[in-house]
Amino acid sequence: MNFLDGSLFPENQDKLVITAAPYGPEWFPSDFPEDIAVTMEAQVQKAVDCYNAGATVLHLHVREADGKGSKRLSKFNELIAGVRMAVPDMVIQVGGSISFAPPEEGDAAKWLHDDTRHMLAELDPKPDQVTVTVNTTQMNVVEQMDVRDLAGTSMAKETYEAYREMIVPSGPGFIEEHIRRLSAAGIQSAFQFYNINSYESVERLIRRGVYKGPLVCNWVAIGGGMDQPTIYSLANFLRAIPDGTMLTVESTMLNVLPINMMGIAMGLHVRCGIEDNVWNQTRTGRMTTVQQIEQLVRISREFGREIATGKEAREILKIGVFYDTVEETLAANGFAPNAKGRQQGFLRKVAA
Repeated sequence: MNFLDGSLFPENQDKLVITAAPYGPEWFPSDFPEDIAVTMEAQVQKAVDCYNAGATVLHLHVREADGKGSKRLSKFNELIAGVRMAVPDMVIQVGGSISFAPPEEGDAAKWLHDDTRHMLAELDPKPDQVTVTVNTTQMNVVEQMDVRDLAGTSMAKETYEAYREMIVPSGPGFIEEHIRRLSAAGIQSAFQFYNINSYESVERLIRRGVYKGPLVCNWVAIGGGMDQPTIYSLANFLRAIPDGTMLTVESTMLNVLPINMMGIAMGLHVRCGIEDNVWNQTRTGRMTTVQQIEQLVRISREFGREIATGKEAREILKIGVFYDTVEETLAANGFAPNAKGRQQGFLRKVAA
């Protein structure tokens, strides 16, 4: 991305799109009973509350009636239908990691087979987005957490090792087939970029014509195999991606707020919720997802940057937009065109 004179002025930035991640599938209901919705009615109401607070994208996971994370697509269909009816303008983003949930009957948390994960393209009603992990990588979500973040929770007592050892399975065959199925269903791929090499893999998929749509993505800065939550890592990533990218920043625990403040200042977009953090910045109390959204709304308005409505968020994200050709996709996203023939690059001088 290019940052020119005036890039930090709010009048030159899109309105802020806030993604809410309120379902917190890594937690048991007993970890935060005040904010973890269990019944289907409560899960739908959680989406309504987040939307009313200012979030226009819903990162969606589902719980069974007993409070465990659901792996049943029928439950996802039920929640999506409920949210569609309650808040029709909200962008529904299904988390592609639905199958990695707290253990059932003593089994370790694990990812389901690729064939099952591909069935996210068959959800009915269909979501607007499904998150797509890029490249198999370690996803040690607890590496950047403090022992105080987990004290007394199920993650400290029961699931810590499972989440510490988590690996995201996302090989080339899975990614290409998943993108094809999602695109055929009219569902936007919301890419989860863990570092520059995962972004570069998607650029190559675009250049080969596998993905022909807007580049909508999250920069996931949680450590543990993914980027480090620092301004240096973010700046390095921003230098690599093209100007047409719609980028949301994402981090974990007490890193969430400062990373989001950087994102707000630079015209990027933000994510919050109990899936990412449950604490205020002094760890003197828990913060619900709605409280976190309200905090970002206040901060963004102090910056002078207004909050996108649901309809505006859909326009910014280009929901439902796909392109016909590789060349159109490259141009719309701000990439250089593919090289022709024996051309090695663009506008360079031969060394003397």
